[in-house]
Amino acid sequence: MMTTHTVKTVFNDHMAFTANINGHDIRMDSTADDGGEDSGPSPKRLMLASLAGCTGMDIVPLLIKMKVPFSNFSISINADVSEEYPKIYNRVKITYTIKMAITDKPKLEKAIALSQEKYCSVSAMFRSFAKLETEIIILD
Repeated sequence: MMTTHTVKTVFNDHMAFTANINGHDIRMDSTADDGGEDSGPSPKRLMLASLAGCTGMDIVPLLIKMKVPFSNFSISINADVSEEYPKIYNRVKITYTIKMAITDKPKLEKAIALSQEKYCSVSAMFRSFAKLETEIIILD
């Protein structure tokens, strides 16, 4: 049976909309340059947050399963936007920053590969329109 996700989005004012996702309200807006009031993130940038959340939610349980102690885990995403309309992301760099033993880096690399190649559906969708790159920063 196919799963269907449903999100209801309602216009607020100016350029702002509120999306209700499983009972969670997310306000979206544009900057003043685009007619909004910057009262929430842009829909396009929310895509980057979804990508970070998706891959992060894969990696944490994998590292726990591999018994890799870690802390200070964060994911930064930089995305290049095309020049012509529709202005889409065409190159996306995912930077994983984490505090862990350097000897566990191969396990982290394996977890990232599993996330990117097998588990993270958001990454799979991004790959259909953008080049994805990854970087790892190990904190001391």
